[in-house]
Order: sequence, then C-alpha cells, then structure tokens
Amino acid sequence: MPYRSPYPPGLFLPAGGPHHTDPPLAPTTSPTASYHLNHLMLRTTDPPATLNFYINLMGMRTVFAMNAGPFTMWYLGYPPPGVSSAEEIRAWAERVAHIPTLTGTLGLLEFYYMHPCLSPSFSGGEGGEGGGEDTPHAEEEEREGRISTGNNPPHLGFGHLGFTVPDAGAAVERLRAAGVTVVKEVGEKSKESVPVSDWEVERGLAVGELEGGFERIWEKIGCVVDPNGYMVELVPQSMEGVT
Repeated sequence: MPYRSPYPPGLFLPAGGPHHTDPPLAPTTSPTASYHLNHLMLRTTDPPATLNFYINLMGMRTVFAMNAGPFTMWYLGYPPPGVSSAEEIRAWAERVAHIPTLTGTLGLLEFYYMHPCLSPSFSGGEGGEGGGEDTPHAEEEEREGRISTGNNPPHLGFGHLGFTVPDAGAAVERLRAAGVTVVKEVGEKSKESVPVSDWEVERGLAVGELEGGFERIWEKIGCVVDPNGYMVELVPQSMEGVT
C-alpha cells in the first residue's frame, strides 16, 4: 500500500502535531547522543563557476581545499558575525579546518570535482584501455550529463539547498543581475512554480492543488539554480504574516 499522509491538509504542525510524538532525547550514554548534521556533499563539473556562485554571490568562504588524487574537494561555510576582514576570515578558516573543530562545525557545504582522464588511450569502462577521446575538449562536451541534479526525471531524489536571507526578493534580483537563472520569483505561489515534474504527475503522483497554508509560505520564497543545475531556495529570515 502506498504511504498516505496522516496530517490534515494545509496545516503547519510544529513537532509533527499534537498526536505525533518523537521519542525522548537519548541519555548521554546513547550511541546517538552527540550526532549532528555536519555537511552535505555535491558533485560539480565546473569548479570556477561553482565557487564564484557560492563564495562571491552567496557569501560563503573556503574552509579548506584538497586535491585528493582522483578528485579535488572544497569545504565551504559561513564565518560567524564579526568576522569580515581577510585576516579574520583566514584565521577562522584555519581554526575550523582543524579536524577536531571541523567535525563539530555545522552547516558546511562540500563539493567534489572528479578529475577527467586526459590520456587519449583511455576509453572508460572497467578495463580502462582503448582509443577513447577523454581530452579537455571531449570532457567539456560531456560535462552537462555527468551529474544529476535530482530534479530531472527519471533521476529524481535530491531537491534543493535552502539559504535564509534578509530579503528574498532583493537576493533574487541581485543574483539575476549577476547572470544567475531564476526559476521561481518571490510572490509566485501556483502549483506550477513548485518543483513537481510532469513525469511525476503523469504517474499519479503529487496531484491536487496547493493548500493555503503552504501557499502563504511558498510565495515568500525565491528559487535560482547554481552553475551545476542544483536548485537553491532563498528563504526570508522574517516571515511576517505567516502563521
């Protein structure tokens, strides 16, 4: 039997509602007592454009970078309030990159860039031999299909990154002026503006109209896509008028 939502339509239910009870927090002796969500890893096929988006346009800063051999990785994060100068940012990054601090820091974003094989003798596959054309030019041509954003049917899964911002509308306009693709304007609240694909609807999924409680939240949010095609939500830090 397919899962059926137990929640009344359109209601925002803190803690899952009055009839939903999560188990009490485990005692300090429990295996999960100190678990935290530390970071999220995404693949990128264009590191310069990706780093420009998240650093120069979204305000994150590099915690560390590392060439691991088969791939290069970056950890990005937001410095705390009061850290703004180049010297302060470097000191913050060096402190956070220290492994005991890194593993206790929340809200980090990690990117992997998988190094292409530049040998003309590499054809891919398990054997790794043959007369393939994995050159920089061929790698550029194939870049677009190397990763899935999670929103392209039938390869659905990952949905979006969510960033809170002081003014979602202003953030959308600033990113648009920088050449970023806007996929949802602040103020839009139709079902068509929600990332539900026709592929899903054709299979009987996500049918029906949006409920008013969700519409009031959704219309205050803007959405753009990063250079890899991942969706990025811009959520206002103040949701006045939403209850």
